[in-house]
Amino acid sequence: VEQSVEFAEPPPEFFEQQQDNPKEGKCEVLRMRLSWRRVVPPSSRPFDLCPGYDESMMAKPTMPQGPEKRTVGESSTDATSVQHLRPGFIKPEDQVQIVRMCRQLGNGPGGFYRPSLKDGAKLNLWMMSLGKNWDPITRSYGPTRPFDGARAPAIPDAFKMIAQTANSTSSEFPQIKPDICIINYYTNSGKLGLHQDKDESKRSLNQGLPFISISIGDTAEFLFSDTRDKDKATKVNLKS
Repeated sequence: VEQSVEFAEPPPEFFEQQQDNPKEGKCEVLRMRLSWRRVVPPSSRPFDLCPGYDESMMAKPTMPQGPEKRTVGESSTDATSVQHLRPGFIKPEDQVQIVRMCRQLGNGPGGFYRPSLKDGAKLNLWMMSLGKNWDPITRSYGPTRPFDGARAPAIPDAFKMIAQTANSTSSEFPQIKPDICIINYYTNSGKLGLHQDKDESKRSLNQGLPFISISIGDTAEFLFSDTRDKDKATKVNLKS
């Protein structure tokens, strides 16, 4: 008898079971050949930024190799928070390349997942850490993710170059060597409330190293403030 069954690990090729037949006064042995396929739990399947999309149809631009090849838009600054906004900093063709790289990393080990907080509530976004993993429960950084043991993928050199080039356009901040990168993906209903990034090392915070954020995709509202009162926060529309 041949039967297809789902197993988490390969079973023996044959499965034998003894069956008594009192009516005929004999014992029968059933022998089955088992075929199998590995079952991947939905929670462990990679999250694809572009499900069903054929990458071969997508353009493959080359990332700029230096600051002189990068278009930098005008800068606007908020005096109270020293917030710098650089519209047009990344050209559209380079944005496509960034999305392709994020998709490739997100489909691999340590890729996108929906993080949970201490109370068990899940954030309304998909997150991936590069360089070091950020744990939203302990609010600390480490080499691996506690829930699956996956190591944080390395930060691509192209991403480091973008951050360093953006940082070099302002003389107010010290130069940086990026070793942590967090990528958040928001759906049409995705969002993240007001929060303060202060889980980095005391040395980084004392040095005044900047947080560099790059936004790609649909226009979205970004709030920043010195308090948790969102009604008093400054609102900016981030355009890709």
